[in-house]
Amino acid sequence: MASLLQGRLPISQDVLLMQKGTMMRKVRSKNWKKLRYFRLKEDGMTVWHARQVGGRAKASFSISDVETVRNGHESEVLRSLAEEFPLEQGFTIVFHGRRSNLDLVANSVEEAQIWMKGLQLLVDFVTNMDQQERLDQWLSDWFQRGDKNQDGRMSFHEVQRLLRLMNVEMEQEHAFQLFQAADTSQSDTLEGQEFIEFYKALTKRVEVLELFGNFSADGQKLTLLEFVDFLQEEQKEGDHASDLALELIDRHEPSESGKLRHVLSMDGFLSYLYSKDGDIFNPSCLPIYQDMTQPLNHYYINSSHNTYLVGDQLCGQSSVEGYIRALKRGCRCVEVDVWDGPSGEPVVYHGHTLTSRILFKEVVATLAQYAFQTSDYPVILSLENHCSWEQQEIIAHHLTEILGDQLLSTTLDGQLPTQLPSPEELQKKILVKGKKLSTLEEDLEEEEELETELEGEQEPELEPQFESETQELSPRSKDKNEKVVMCPLLCSSICCQITVQVPLPKLGLPLFFKQKSKAILCPSLSALVIYTKTVSFYNFTHSREHYRFYELSSFSETKAKNLIKETVAMNVQTAGLEMDIYDGLFRQNGGCGYVLKPEFLRDTHSSFHPERPISPFKAQTLQIQVISGQQLPKVDKTKEGSIVDPLVRVEIFGVRPDTTRQETSYVENNGFNPYWGQTLCFQLLVPELAMLRFLVKDYNWTSRNDFIGQYTLPWTCMQQGECVLPPLAKPLTLAAFLMLSSYAFPGYRHIHLLSKDGTSLHPASLFVHICMLEALGEVES
Repeated sequence: MASLLQGRLPISQDVLLMQKGTMMRKVRSKNWKKLRYFRLKEDGMTVWHARQVGGRAKASFSISDVETVRNGHESEVLRSLAEEFPLEQGFTIVFHGRRSNLDLVANSVEEAQIWMKGLQLLVDFVTNMDQQERLDQWLSDWFQRGDKNQDGRMSFHEVQRLLRLMNVEMEQEHAFQLFQAADTSQSDTLEGQEFIEFYKALTKRVEVLELFGNFSADGQKLTLLEFVDFLQEEQKEGDHASDLALELIDRHEPSESGKLRHVLSMDGFLSYLYSKDGDIFNPSCLPIYQDMTQPLNHYYINSSHNTYLVGDQLCGQSSVEGYIRALKRGCRCVEVDVWDGPSGEPVVYHGHTLTSRILFKEVVATLAQYAFQTSDYPVILSLENHCSWEQQEIIAHHLTEILGDQLLSTTLDGQLPTQLPSPEELQKKILVKGKKLSTLEEDLEEEEELETELEGEQEPELEPQFESETQELSPRSKDKNEKVVMCPLLCSSICCQITVQVPLPKLGLPLFFKQKSKAILCPSLSALVIYTKTVSFYNFTHSREHYRFYELSSFSETKAKNLIKETVAMNVQTAGLEMDIYDGLFRQNGGCGYVLKPEFLRDTHSSFHPERPISPFKAQTLQIQVISGQQLPKVDKTKEGSIVDPLVRVEIFGVRPDTTRQETSYVENNGFNPYWGQTLCFQLLVPELAMLRFLVKDYNWTSRNDFIGQYTLPWTCMQQGECVLPPLAKPLTLAAFLMLSSYAFPGYRHIHLLSKDGTSLHPASLFVHICMLEALGEVES
């Protein structure tokens, strides 16, 4: 069967040459380089490779897996081979998710350009595919997998194998009936349109047909008025439903005659429900929709921990690729652990471990190139400085020379601010976060005076006692064990300060021998810290009384639990529950890396407390009816005969009283179109802070249930209608309250599932019904 996208695929000379195949070197490291034969399949969507021309080929990657193509100059691996191969002959294929990049070296610059331009052309096509084109590609992929002998048609034996691959458990007699019904040519095989009809019979959505029939008078179509009724009664679209209905019919009705008559067929209705218009995520929250003119501390900031690591934290690889990936996924705060390196050049790695090392200047160059490709809002460079005085000066030099105007090196207007600037004001700026010798006030108000004093100051002599080298901190930063140490070494006419958190000893030893693990801060590096000075955290009262608005604290993970901060740095290289929640939160607002906090977290006079948020009498009830699932992937793709037993778990993360989970029963041996029809109820005290996670697992009674897919989003970004009960004369019992709420199901929505890596599992989805009910009266406990 030819690709269903045939005729729509972009055709160019580059694509045609890719389909003929090319010998190239696959490169993993300086010592691992293997010749491989790469060829684009005739479907235009799959690249295969073999050890040699005519050798046994296997699939290498799908075009839909590719995020972008980079030239050789942007690859660390290929740059290390610059003496062996011209960088112009190399290129890098970057995949979605956490899959490793593929570095290739062609035999000539011309061949490299053919593959780079051809791949990017196809990637752009896939990125811009509409819903029908994506489904066609998915069907073509399945046909290729099912057509074992690759003769372009599928026998019933191959169809049986395909059903197992697709997670379908079906009686042989029923499967054969569907096969015969689709085999209109009576050739005992399926090809082309016959396979499409077979797929449609497989994916018949009984629950959607029933919903369609509830509003369609003839069961064949929805008239404009019938569709408006559906939008108002079920989706709670309100007064604009009439205009919206016309837009949706024009967008989703496949037949031109239907569009002209303003009617919606069953196919059009299903297309609407499955599209972004019927998605659980509110499309109005996808672009930048929040006020971006508030102070930085009014936002949650997408942050990365140990950004340089692309592997584990003990002996994994450090790479600038970690920064590229973090910045491309919307991170606005990245971490750099800097240590003294050889030849006077600072290096970045996870200190005191076996992780590899990269040059600090390469990290800064990467930051300059990629900082604002995804978002124009400011990037914070969190500097963990472990360097000597000399190499700190090199750090400051690289920051100023490489970043240039991107680096924020003074306050925006040169004046003393009273609050942090906004993301809007700081667009295209990189801020250094780290320790600072002085306060911002001293920098701005006493700069000239300090310069004069420093010029006239004589080099201090080395004193044997600690006591003679100390002076008190400024009043607001003072702490009972905190002293400022004047450094008599390496400073010539300039003195620096370090913070000591322990009582000062009175031993008669030189400072040089005693100050064994404390780094000395260089003034040129200190001066680059403007709005983001790091200070120690003791408790909230101490911070409120002693610290200024631009002084930031970090605290241990134990203390961090259940506390709400602007930035919580994540190991973005590691998939899991925490990253699902994090990605879900920052999916909104254009993925710009900044999300505005709820008003009660921005109000300095707010009495909000996460342990005692609000009265439970004001709780809202969230009802989620988990109806069905569609085309769920296999957990173990190597086992053709294994079929999943899916269940759905709905998890809520928020303030402690709201954090809970419930799950459906499991459906045995059906990952293709499982039906649950079960309703889960939750009470939320602070929905504004709630994150909803829909997790699909494969039930296994002998061990832990296996992950199939998930989707996480903030409650505030969920498409939902709202039913508000009128004021009540007397409090309702909880049972009566829940009974009243049962009539209000304002939204049928599809949830499009994601993999562990956060990549799309298209067309895998859940079909649900959502309702949020708020009572104006009290509910008796």
